[in-house]
Amino acid sequence: MSKFAEVRQAAAATQTVAVQDEFWGRYIQLVQDTVIPYQYEALHDRVAEAEPSHAIANFEIAAGRRKGEFGGMVFQDSDVAKWLEAVGYSLSIKRDPELERQADEVIELVGEAQQEDGYLNTYFTIKEPGNRWTNLQDCHELYCAGHFIEAAVAYYEATGKDKLLNIMRRMVDHIDSVFGPEEGKLKGYDGHQEIELALVKLYRLTGEEKYLKLSSFFIDQRGQEPNFLRQEWEKRGRITHWTGTATSSVDVSYNQADIPVREQSVAVGHSVRAVYMYTAMADLARLTGDETLRTACVRLWDNITDKQMYITGGIGSTHLGEAFTFDYDLPNDTVYAETCASIGLIFFAKRMLELTPDARYADVMERALYNNVLGSMAQDGKHYFYVNPLEVWPQACSCNPGKHHVKSERQGWFGCACCPPNVARLLTSLNQYIYTVHGDTLYTNLYIGSELKTTLGGTEVALTQRSSFPWNGTVTLQVNPAGNGEFGIALRIPSWVETAEIRVNGEAVDVTGSLKQGYAVIRREWKAGDVIELTLPMEAYRVYAHPNLRADAQKTAIQRGPLVYCLEAADNSEPLSSISLSTDGEFTEVFDEELLGGAAVVRAAGSRVDEQNWNGGLYSRTKAAEQPVVVTAVPYYLWGNRGSGEMKVWIPERSSSK
Repeated sequence: MSKFAEVRQAAAATQTVAVQDEFWGRYIQLVQDTVIPYQYEALHDRVAEAEPSHAIANFEIAAGRRKGEFGGMVFQDSDVAKWLEAVGYSLSIKRDPELERQADEVIELVGEAQQEDGYLNTYFTIKEPGNRWTNLQDCHELYCAGHFIEAAVAYYEATGKDKLLNIMRRMVDHIDSVFGPEEGKLKGYDGHQEIELALVKLYRLTGEEKYLKLSSFFIDQRGQEPNFLRQEWEKRGRITHWTGTATSSVDVSYNQADIPVREQSVAVGHSVRAVYMYTAMADLARLTGDETLRTACVRLWDNITDKQMYITGGIGSTHLGEAFTFDYDLPNDTVYAETCASIGLIFFAKRMLELTPDARYADVMERALYNNVLGSMAQDGKHYFYVNPLEVWPQACSCNPGKHHVKSERQGWFGCACCPPNVARLLTSLNQYIYTVHGDTLYTNLYIGSELKTTLGGTEVALTQRSSFPWNGTVTLQVNPAGNGEFGIALRIPSWVETAEIRVNGEAVDVTGSLKQGYAVIRREWKAGDVIELTLPMEAYRVYAHPNLRADAQKTAIQRGPLVYCLEAADNSEPLSSISLSTDGEFTEVFDEELLGGAAVVRAAGSRVDEQNWNGGLYSRTKAAEQPVVVTAVPYYLWGNRGSGEMKVWIPERSSSK
């Protein structure tokens, strides 16, 4: 048995998790039955209503199977990689011979496109063969390699097939020959972070230290002086790939490369690049014990989640550069909140949980998962949001140039199609996010029905979680150790609950007394058949924004459990801007079986401006009259599935007193 096979076997023996959940099981099944096959067709340019991908065609040209020109974005290869990664996770859930055959054929094609020295990138192979590694700022060579590394690891772990893994190990050997601290090597890093976290995955699979060292090099080199990206820009005549013309300056803060990573304290620049980098930093902090990296991760996490994150778990508030702007700048109608950015935030949260069992990381992971990420995909699995707004006026989206990036309906595909396969790979790997283990204690981060096998305190343990989330707050965990054993089981008490009840075999547990960093830690001698019952009140409530968050001043949002709610024109008629909630109005909740597969609906007393009786022109000295109405709110993740129409999350709030 090879060294990496032994490492993999040992890791697999540590913990296995299978999702068995009514709510999430439906979405995982949707990805397996619809999303992955649909994206396969899209990558092959066989979806009539979608923009051509060119992704597979590029590999066929690079492999010599056909003639033609490179098509699509410079990073088009990454879409194929993410599809393969999603396939790997899907096959780990359920073997599918036909899907495996399709993936093997794609992998064979990828191998044919690889160059003799191990280099793999269809753009430079086809279009600019003499310009490898000359524009790391713009051209995503290492980014694409990173996604293929992740795909190779996932596919090997699912199938045991090592063809793609060997392809990527050759590519990494080539990269290692080009980059590094040694004389004659490039002291650079990619403009779009990704390979750093991928190399950690490769290290964890194989145990090869050189992969960890290369990841550390890319992280350590970023932001050092002389600045590599600036030097590279000068060397190529200040020309950018995107316009082919010279630029007057280069903003390396966009790539989080303005200062060394350990000195960074505010999230800046492209939001996806940022959280991918922070993910790798947290990985390296845990694996190397680097406290300076850990401290930087905590600072950056706090800045994002305390000052630059939407209530839906979206990040990146401007479409100019898909970037962070500044603290508390979170506009609702020009927001970007790219799906990939929230997925990256979930990656970051997972690594922070592996560093420290602190429930605030899981709270954000849950928020982004149930709202921004889940809401990005239509219920049919074939349409997607790239941008995830919190307020939509369809006419403005089509007529106002400042809002053209916002869509009122999900799209079939994108020229830059990073988000759809990212959703697919996250949902098919959801089992990796539910639990973490620290010492002899199992931490339950997400309440998703699942079967877990792990080892705690030297005892093999099987645990079955049954969850009624997100509609009800009842969770049961049956604990079945191989023999009586003492260890800990920690249950996250979400930040959205004020009280929680826990019982073990029917006996109440002191939740407050057992609370440590947001988890109720139950330590005892467990025996087969022990049952933990967790009850969390699942009630709708109002949320208010920080006073410095100007876009939400004098407004409120509705949340119920992990779900953020919104108003849609389908339930409330337009314009939604005329609606306000009564400050003292109580919420009523109804489960609507007919609403897109069934969902809890929240209703409340409010008022609407009486437009019909408006007597002025465009402006008047007389305020419009208001009429009482019942306001209906639905889960944000479901919006946009009933046709184009207005939507908003933050609602003005007014006193009902006269």
